[in-house]
Amino acid sequence: MTVKEDFLYYLWKFGKLHLQKLETSQKETIQIINLGTHNHHAGPDFFNAQLRVGNQLWAGNVEMHVNASDWFVHHHEKDKNYDNVILHVVWNHDMDVHRKDNSVIPTIVLKDFTDFTQIQRYVTLMNSPKKWINCENEFPVLDDFQLENWLERLYLERLETKSIEIETLVKATKYDWEAVLFRLLAKGFGLKLNSEAFFEAACSVDFSTIRKLSAKQFSLEAFLFGIFGLLSQEVTQEKYYEQLLREYNYLTHKFEYAKKAAIPVQFFRTRPPNFPTIRASQLATLYHQQDNLFSKIITSTSIDELYTILRVATASFWETHYTFEKISPKRKKILSKNFIDVLLINSIIPLKYCYERYLGTSNIEDIFALLRTITPEKNSIIQKFSTKNIAIENAMHTQALLELKKKYCNAHQCLQCAVGNALLK
Repeated sequence: MTVKEDFLYYLWKFGKLHLQKLETSQKETIQIINLGTHNHHAGPDFFNAQLRVGNQLWAGNVEMHVNASDWFVHHHEKDKNYDNVILHVVWNHDMDVHRKDNSVIPTIVLKDFTDFTQIQRYVTLMNSPKKWINCENEFPVLDDFQLENWLERLYLERLETKSIEIETLVKATKYDWEAVLFRLLAKGFGLKLNSEAFFEAACSVDFSTIRKLSAKQFSLEAFLFGIFGLLSQEVTQEKYYEQLLREYNYLTHKFEYAKKAAIPVQFFRTRPPNFPTIRASQLATLYHQQDNLFSKIITSTSIDELYTILRVATASFWETHYTFEKISPKRKKILSKNFIDVLLINSIIPLKYCYERYLGTSNIEDIFALLRTITPEKNSIIQKFSTKNIAIENAMHTQALLELKKKYCNAHQCLQCAVGNALLK
């Protein structure tokens, strides 16, 4: 049977052993006083354990391997961080491991003290035929209260990952939170296909320029179209394009903006309402209509306030166009509720969380409450989870399930998952 080290961690951490019958590979009795603290970083796997081997009381660290010989595969004999290991816990004892004074480190062969049914559950969960997720036929096994708590924890993990990116931007802008918001919104308006192009362009300009241009919608649109690479096409006989291009060239000279090679934007495989031309114009409108946008967003206390702030349209030219070259039936192109939800989930709510934490006023319950007012996202992963007899009621649930699939299911981290732990029990 093939096992991984995380199964050994699981058995040890949660005491899933015949603790009253433990003995070393040298047949010495072992009494566990303290299993120690699981170390998720470099060094031994469990710190500060306490145990009695025979009549000798020991305090120190515990190291685990599938095979005892992995000690040398990982070169622990050369690492002083392992000098204080008092117990070697292995699945297969293929050799003894010695201290520097040549004495044998006491070793427990874990499979000799593990309940067979526990092993069978692990094998069934981890080595089943290829499935979308390992627990596909059993998910969910938690009651509603346990599942909700696990989903909240998953969303917090996702939020922390997003926070790392935001905190990097905060430092890069010297704590100009308005500039951070602009960069995040630019990335969001670019959607998946053009997010990188919009984001890199937004990072290339000092936000003070955007602030100065926001008084004139046409000037701001011209500048955004220019830095997003939307004025690098060859468009003939279109007056609006020529006006934008002239304005952009004038503004780059005025603000001494060094033109940079923009990442090419994509129209292919994008629905017309999501064309970069439409999204760039809507972003320009937002900053033209909303002075002190960051302050308004941070102080908003309800989802309806945020919808009101973000519900903007394009410049009038784009009511009859999706691209410069072709006229289309007239239609006012206003940000949809679904699109605003995407901005809230991926950009605004994480930013609110980071800013409030920066001020020391963070209340995660307010974040949960806000997310629970947003309708669930729709994508292939969420659709698949919806077939697993689980109630997916809001955006907090969908964000948590996306984190579950990416960080746990895809990585086979079932032993770190509340669902996987419940199945093993």
